[in-house]
Amino acid sequence: MFRPPLALVLALTMVAEPAAAELPTYPVVVRDGRVEPAMLAVPAGVRLRLAVSNGGSGPCEFENLALRVEKVLAPGAVSTLVLPPLRPGSYLFVDEFHPDGAALTLIAK
Repeated sequence: MFRPPLALVLALTMVAEPAAAELPTYPVVVRDGRVEPAMLAVPAGVRLRLAVSNGGSGPCEFENLALRVEKVLAPGAVSTLVLPPLRPGSYLFVDEFHPDGAALTLIAK
């Protein structure tokens, strides 16, 4: 089994970390069937990160099936979703566990 030298592993880690840190990040809170903010404008053609937190009393499932993005969060949990560069348009994210609740409309401009 090949094991790269530690110096190479550290060098690659240092190169990869700044790229991840530079992603534009947008906070999203899912709370018992409500999503805040309800609308979010983001730049088109740029990878971005959604920092999703569950501020509700039960689990939530934050998803957009067209983008194949889905995240299940326990109460109080926080996670991130990295989205690919989006084409201009709108993308609807819902809490699948609360189908009658509000959603997040992400607008890529």
